[in-house]
Amino acid sequence: MSNAPAAAQALAVLQLLARHAEPMPAAAIARDLGLARSSTYHLLNVLRDAGFVSHLGDDQRWGLGVAAFELGSAYSRQAPLQRISRPVLSRLVDRTTHNAHLVVLHGRDVLYVIEERAQGRPSLVTDVGVRLPAQLTASGLAILAVLPPQQVRALFASRDDFVQRHGRGPTSLTALRSELSQVRTRGYAIEQDSVTPGLASVGAAALDHNGLPAAGIAVTYPYERVAPAEREEVVDAVRRAAADLSRRLGHR
Repeated sequence: MSNAPAAAQALAVLQLLARHAEPMPAAAIARDLGLARSSTYHLLNVLRDAGFVSHLGDDQRWGLGVAAFELGSAYSRQAPLQRISRPVLSRLVDRTTHNAHLVVLHGRDVLYVIEERAQGRPSLVTDVGVRLPAQLTASGLAILAVLPPQQVRALFASRDDFVQRHGRGPTSLTALRSELSQVRTRGYAIEQDSVTPGLASVGAAALDHNGLPAAGIAVTYPYERVAPAEREEVVDAVRRAAADLSRRLGHR
């Protein structure tokens, strides 16, 4: 690293931002890293152009960008997360008798990395490798609800970022913030008809050792065939599975 000081400094900036729950002013970044302000602004602009940081103009702060989330998601998609998560998903399916899946955030989308199908249940569109808009899925909403508000704003910077499948789901940052507030209040996310008509999902986020969302867990079921009491059992099972996976990922 000593032969590439600029690279070392860029990594230091990313590591510093990753350790903070909120975006930081450039002056604070320069101070904490012992860098000249001119060098700090140069590094931040290079990282912004590559998508690794985002500049929040209203607050004059800098936070991690979509490319940084994609790197984190790429790591999470590797075998360690799958090995840790698969038994959790299997028990969740056994308990609910409905299909369950695990996703990671990939930009504004969620990427499905595990799909555990219950016996006799039909296949879903949420197969492994499928990407769907995060704000339309229960697992995606659960992940977004844990992110700092500034990061959500950076991901959904304009109305063009709000994709719909069946004319459902939030179409603005204000509507998304309202939905995420409800998710945080309930402790879980729900969606109905947003991905597939006739199906509903319950989702919760699994956190890593830093308290950041590593993945989302959800169960999908035909809501017209599920009584309210069974739905509450699904909610409880999903929340327990997310808590179990969080513990396995080092969250305390």
